[in-house]
Amino acid sequence: MTADGEERSYGRLTAPRVMSELSERSILCLPVGSLEQHGPHLPLNTDAVIAERFAARLATHVADRHDLWVVPPVPYGLSPEHAWAPGTITLNIALYTSLIETLVGEYVRSTPARAILIINGHGGNKGVLEALVHQLQRTHDVATCVVNPGSLAAGQLQDDGEFPEVHAGIRETSLMLALAPDHVRLDLLPNGPIPDPGQREEIQRLVFGRGATWPWSSDNPAISTHGVIGGDPRQATAEHGRKLVTAALHACADVLDRLAPPTSHEPTDVRRAHESHG
Repeated sequence: MTADGEERSYGRLTAPRVMSELSERSILCLPVGSLEQHGPHLPLNTDAVIAERFAARLATHVADRHDLWVVPPVPYGLSPEHAWAPGTITLNIALYTSLIETLVGEYVRSTPARAILIINGHGGNKGVLEALVHQLQRTHDVATCVVNPGSLAAGQLQDDGEFPEVHAGIRETSLMLALAPDHVRLDLLPNGPIPDPGQREEIQRLVFGRGATWPWSSDNPAISTHGVIGGDPRQATAEHGRKLVTAALHACADVLDRLAPPTSHEPTDVRRAHESHG
C-alpha cells in the first residue's frame, strides 16, 4: 500500500489494536485483482495494483465520514480469457468463491466490523462477485457491496473515446499512470495502429452483448491487438487517470454512505471515553 493509506492499513495493526481501533461501525475494504497479461506495457498485477491503491486513496478520501480499513489484497482472480499468455495465473470458480467467502468469514469472526466493501480491479471477477455478495450477506450477516473503480469512473465521465474500453487500453493505462506511473512501460508497445477499427463490432458482440455470453479470449485478433482490447494506450495520460480516480472516489463515497451510516473515525477507546463523560 502507498503512503496515502498506510494509517488505514489493517495489516499494520497489532493484534490488541484491532479491538481498540475497530468497532461494529468500521468498514473493511478488500481489494481484489488478478495476475494476467496486460499487453506489452502494463504489469501482470495491474488489476491488483489499481484496486489496492484506489482503496488506499478511498480510505483517506472518506476519513471524516467512515472508519475504513484496507485489508491485504487478493492478487489472484478469474482470468481464463488471458490463460494463453505467459505469466497469467487463473483460479477456477469454486476455488475463487471459496477463498473470498473464507476471507470474509474470517474477518467477521476476528474483528468487530460488520461491513465489507470489495474493491474489484478485474472485469473477469465481476459476474461471480455480483452473485457472491448475496451469499456473503446471508451467510455471515454482513453488509457488503462490490465496486468496480473503472466502471464507476466511466459512469461519471464520458471522455474515453468512441472505442470500447475492455482491457489495457486508454482507460486502464491512464489509471496506472495516475496510481502507479513507475509500473507503466509505454516504450515497450510495438509500432503500428492500436486498435483495428474493424474490431469494434466484434467486441460489442463478444464482450458487451447481453443477449448471449461467449468465452472470449484476449488473443483473438478479431477483438484484440497485442493483448489490448480498447483504445490506443499510447494516448493515455496521467491527467486523464487522475480525473478517472477522482470521479470514482466521489461515486464510491456515495456507495459507502449507503453501505454504512457515516460515523466518526475515532478509535473505539476514545469514543467510549467521550461517552463516559457525556
